[in-house]
Order: sequence, then C-alpha cells, then structure tokens
Amino acid sequence: QVQLVESGGGLVQAGGSLRLSCAASGRTFSSYTMGWFRQAPGKEREFVAVIWRSGGLTYYRDSVKGRFTISRDNAKNTVYLQMNALKPEDTAVYYCAVRTRIDTHWGYSAATFYDYWGQGTQVTASS
Repeated sequence: QVQLVESGGGLVQAGGSLRLSCAASGRTFSSYTMGWFRQAPGKEREFVAVIWRSGGLTYYRDSVKGRFTISRDNAKNTVYLQMNALKPEDTAVYYCAVRTRIDTHWGYSAATFYDYWGQGTQVTASS
C-alpha cells in the first residue's frame, strides 16, 4: 500500500502561483506513474496532469497547458504541480494519485487508472 500526502494548497488572487507537493511512502516510488486530479464543488473529479516514472513523459488537460507543470523528484519520493497564472476556474480540491499496477500509457486520464489517492488540498483562486 502507498500513502500519499498533499500540501501546498491555499488562497491566491487570480494570476498568482502555487506549488503543490505530494509525498509518497514506499521504496519503489520511482517505478510509479503519478497523477494530479481536481474536483470543484458540484462537479466530477477531473484529470489535470500525469507524469511517468522517468519524468520524461507528461500530459496535461488542455485548460492548464502552458500554465501548470508536473514534475517529480524520485530521491524525495515527491511529485509536484507548479501552477502559474491561476484562474478562478482552477478553484478545486486537488488530489494526488498513484498507479502501482503494471504500467501502461492508455487511460491515464481516468480515475480508475490509479490505485491510491491522497486526501486532497484546497486551491482557491479569487477574482
């Protein structure tokens, strides 16, 4: 079992920046694909970004491309989400997720692709 703990959320004005962190337990973090999702009130959880184990391959949802950057530090068992130029529509609870099953590049934007989730951290961008 893998435990994930997110941090770094908060309240910022539109146009501001935040960096989320997700610390993972376990000795094989470097072999896991990691993702970020978000869920706004009254809406379904949606995919934000994914990074494969090497860190060389990443994907983003269209609305955050050019503003958000996912990265990982395998030595620290941590994945990050740098969020710049935040908009009010980015306001949501952000969740970190990990896939521990056999890796694949298919289906990464679905919640079912992942096996464990963090507790979430609130991000609010005020207008």
